Amino acid sequence: MNRNIVNEEKETEKGFSSIFITTFTTIFIAELGDKTQLATLMLSAESGKPFIVFISSSLALISSSLVGVLIGKWLSTKVSPSKFSLFTGLLMVLISFFLTYDILKPYI
Repeated sequence: MNRNIVNEEKETEKGFSSIFITTFTTIFIAELGDKTQLATLMLSAESGKPFIVFISSSLALISSSLVGVLIGKWLSTKVSPSKFSLFTGLLMVLISFFLTYDILKPYI
């Protein structure tokens, strides 16, 4: 019986680290070079107070992430994971088409 508890703890810990690393990596890469990072860079250079800019931009990112997590948690109770995956996949394809059209519009 103790082996089952140990195995469950290892699976839980593995799940935590896997989710943590995946989330951190995804958000870190997504935020690199985006307009938020450029705005933070500009505000830091402009104000001369990088620590205050760091704290306030970090709190803003945490707050916006909290909104995403809460909405995601609420959606998970209303929509099945397979339907949610299908919807988000279709949304990404649609966004890709619009972005491609926007790029190719001058040549059409």
